[in-house]
Amino acid sequence: MSVDFSKNATERPEPCKAEIKGNIPSWLQGTLLRNGPGIFTVGDTNYNHWFDGMALMSSFTFKDGEIIHRSRFLRSDTYKANMEANRIVVSEMGTMAYPDPSKNFIFKAITFLNHTMPDFTDNGASNFIKYGNDYYATSETNYISKIDPVTLETLEKVDYLKYLPVNLASCHPHYDKEGNAYNIGTSIATKGKTKYVLFKVPAVSDKDKGKKGPALKNAEVICSVPCRSLLMPSYYHSFGMTDNYIIFVEMPFKLDILKMATAYMRGVSWASCLKFYPEENTLIHLVDRKTGKEVETKYYTGAMVLYHHVNAFEDDGHVVFDVIAYTDNSLYDMFYLSNLKEKSQFDEKRVSKPAYKRFALPIHADKSVPVGGNMVKLKYTTASAVKEKEGKFMCQAEVLCEGLELPRINYDINGKRHQFVYGNYVGDSAEVVAKFDMETKNMVYWDEDKCLPSEPVFIPRPNGESEDDGVVLTSVINYNPGQSSFILILDGKTFKEVARAYVNTELNKDMHGFFIPH
Repeated sequence: MSVDFSKNATERPEPCKAEIKGNIPSWLQGTLLRNGPGIFTVGDTNYNHWFDGMALMSSFTFKDGEIIHRSRFLRSDTYKANMEANRIVVSEMGTMAYPDPSKNFIFKAITFLNHTMPDFTDNGASNFIKYGNDYYATSETNYISKIDPVTLETLEKVDYLKYLPVNLASCHPHYDKEGNAYNIGTSIATKGKTKYVLFKVPAVSDKDKGKKGPALKNAEVICSVPCRSLLMPSYYHSFGMTDNYIIFVEMPFKLDILKMATAYMRGVSWASCLKFYPEENTLIHLVDRKTGKEVETKYYTGAMVLYHHVNAFEDDGHVVFDVIAYTDNSLYDMFYLSNLKEKSQFDEKRVSKPAYKRFALPIHADKSVPVGGNMVKLKYTTASAVKEKEGKFMCQAEVLCEGLELPRINYDINGKRHQFVYGNYVGDSAEVVAKFDMETKNMVYWDEDKCLPSEPVFIPRPNGESEDDGVVLTSVINYNPGQSSFILILDGKTFKEVARAYVNTELNKDMHGFFIPH
């Protein structure tokens, strides 16, 4: 499939009714938001990496059997500055922006100083976050942008640093049943220390209803975890959470802060300061949500790179968590636009294949188990935790399948043991949507010729009878001549098509989605 990932999108902010084929379930009422990069060329300048593109937000509103589609560019400060200058003037992770050659020396000197201690971009092109009653477009910097989830208008720029000591933050928070949000950020060299900050943003209480200001003003730090390398924090994209614990994986995939400070002067991107150290172990941090303290037991595993946690749960004195892991950092490199132009999006010869891995962590050490013994007592997994010495375990994962990415579950059971995972399956230079059964290890697929589906999002049926009782939504880019792209609705149980809605406009490859029930 020939896909031009560097083509600028066109926004369509006015509501447009989709053409329905099939029958949309009457209970499906709400809005699916999707986010991803949409502008790659500004004037004569181009972004180098697909992740750097300026954000395009899309929405699909389901109401009484109809679907309304909209799309709009995020009006971030980055967007405004780039458009006003008609060139890329704000640097992104994979693209360093330099001043116009006609600018004077003072302007260039100020630009240099700004890049030595970078003021990061507010181009939130990765996902959406809900804090309190507000929705934000987000990437992984300290800036998020409040949006109107109906019109997709950009409302307000919010800086994490005004409320929390975090320079970087995950774009994959967790939510509990009460509506509290949990997230993790990196505090770079604050008071001479670099640390990871786990924090909670409480749901809006009755006394705060109607009050102005973001819910972040009530943010609480749960725990701070010291970085094992003072000026080389680990990269992370997500984390795991159970009823009682937070799981943070500190990988040997690190951002070199000192190199980052000189990147602009050396004429390289900040992404070049990310390095994978395959000779180092991966640390697994287990934090008690109630006490805010890290458990004393130390957990290690081999070097790996992961972007997405699937789920985590507790069982018989263990914390079990599932991730999609890689053997190196080649996935990020593959998304440089120069690489994407060469072949199809996923080329197995150029990128390590994603592996669905399950880890099991014994919470309390059994002193009767000898050194070299496996501490995992669960019968349904081959994952192990071998005692190296008292209080230190080397963990080996069970590989459940290969090729699955962008995993989503029925979030109603997040933190509980799950059976089904939905995601994109990549292999044989194709990308399809899939449903994986943890118990049978069976995988079923949906695909169609010259169609590229997005990350699938599972929507549970109200009062559903089983974990997979619901529908799966995915937006599909259709490359068949004369055919429109569409939003696809699959039955969560059978994975058969229930309906599709042709949107009569181009859809763009995006990253992540968020469903708001009505």
